[in-house]
Amino acid sequence: PFHTWLPDAHSEAPAAVSMILAGVLLKMAGYGLIRMNMEMLPQAHAYFAPVLAVLGVVSIIYASLTAFAQNNLKRRMAYSSIAHMGFVLIGIASFSSVGVSGAVFQMISHGLIAAVLFFLSGVTYERTHTLAMDEMGGVGNQMPKTFAFFTAAAMASLALPGMSGFVGELTVFLGFAQTDAYTASFRAGIVILAAIGVILSPIYLLSMLRQVFFGKENPALANSVTFSDVKPREVFVAACLFVPIIGLGMYPKLATQTYDVKTTAVVAQLQDSLTVVAENPFHFDFPALNAPMVIGTSVKESMPIQD
Repeated sequence: PFHTWLPDAHSEAPAAVSMILAGVLLKMAGYGLIRMNMEMLPQAHAYFAPVLAVLGVVSIIYASLTAFAQNNLKRRMAYSSIAHMGFVLIGIASFSSVGVSGAVFQMISHGLIAAVLFFLSGVTYERTHTLAMDEMGGVGNQMPKTFAFFTAAAMASLALPGMSGFVGELTVFLGFAQTDAYTASFRAGIVILAAIGVILSPIYLLSMLRQVFFGKENPALANSVTFSDVKPREVFVAACLFVPIIGLGMYPKLATQTYDVKTTAVVAQLQDSLTVVAENPFHFDFPALNAPMVIGTSVKESMPIQD
């Protein structure tokens, strides 16, 4: 229920503000969870990590489905950002060095991808003076270079192999699937539901491209606006963002080698907390909320029976 400010903020903010909002500010929550919860409050994180995983899946599916209903270009991309941050939550909840590393990589990757998407939306708005996708139809004929950049950014966002988005999401999936902190059924449920979000992502992104660049041409817009394609300075800005997107997609170690030692140490500290959680499981007064609390299952099963 706390996400509703983001689409409103993006739809009203200029492109430069949206780039900072999506690329930097949105990642502060994930950074805070890693820095504060995981490092300073490992036992509390161990108790509530399954809830984070469930919230991550809910964010992915809900935001992906809601994106379909958005006619405003920037609102659709805002809901896409919410969905992608769901993968960060799953990685943080994985109790796996691979999963946490994937969460950090996903934050870096999505920061770059979201920035270029909102930058290109600003370029398009500057020409068309509208963010309503049903009023932009057919602008690809007048703006072929913008369309090419937009398509490349959308491919990165939907996790096309060879781009950074693919590495981040794949690493999160691998990290959560191989963790021994949860039961097999819980892991399978989270991975399958998150995979549904991966399937929904290209649907709403490609439909956005079709509607904006290949939709039915708006005669009023075509007659009242003289279109110009991206200018050299705009190409330079987009290229500066695409270079790390492709570079990290081809060689992820450029990023992971800078933080893998730290994430491994944080996860090792969390693993020590699993024993405490297994010995003292947390129970809610509301029984339905106890179902996800399967943390420390393998640890508890391996503990010696005490008289």
